[in-house]
Amino acid sequence: MLHQFMMEKSYKYYKISRVDMAYWLLKTEPDEFSIDDLEKLASGVEPWDGIRNYQARNIMRDQIQVGDLAFIYHSSCKQVGVAGIAKVVKAAYPDPAQFNPESKYYDPKSTQDNPRWVCIGVKFEAKFSNLVSLKEIKANEQLLDMALVKQGRLSVQPVRQSEWKIINKLANKN
Repeated sequence: MLHQFMMEKSYKYYKISRVDMAYWLLKTEPDEFSIDDLEKLASGVEPWDGIRNYQARNIMRDQIQVGDLAFIYHSSCKQVGVAGIAKVVKAAYPDPAQFNPESKYYDPKSTQDNPRWVCIGVKFEAKFSNLVSLKEIKANEQLLDMALVKQGRLSVQPVRQSEWKIINKLANKN
């Protein structure tokens, strides 16, 4: 089946067994970078950088591929939830900020020969007219096993195809 993938629990994170395309959730704080900022980009492509969690890094480095789709999730704000969709247009590559001493994402232990952190390139796909709130997601029995509900703090998370469909339906209601 097109766009099908399986998710299995593996230690503290989910491992994706690829069939075709996979789905993800990328968290951002909208006062720093929002779905609106992504939509306004002239170049169309934004590096999804600044990830400094090893589990999230491993997902980006080892699992996310060009062509995958991702929910853009606004966190640490008044209206927390899924705001829209981005497409992965560039596979994982070393995050340049880790080498820049002026950057808040600088990592003195990271070297050009052995970078510790990666980023991916994403492009705007759609903004939801109705934000799908975390409260709404947690209230939906079909979404209770979602990584967002089970392991909420992770900034890059897998999304099952069934969860993807449900959240899109919730976004398009009314």
